[in-house]
Amino acid sequence: MAKRDGCPICGKATEPEFKPFCSRGCKDRDLLQWLGEGYRVPGEAVDPNAQSGLDTGRDAD
Repeated sequence: MAKRDGCPICGKATEPEFKPFCSRGCKDRDLLQWLGEGYRVPGEAVDPNAQSGLDTGRDAD
């Protein structure tokens, strides 16, 4: 993986407090991209009708 110089959002010099970003603003913008599904990790397609096994429909009691 290639090493980047500068903030991945705006390209300015990074600050140790916010590394690898230059500021709290760029750090927050990156987080919002992840939370808003602006970034996605590639993977296999998922069948929306498939059972995940997590929801069994039974009470844990």
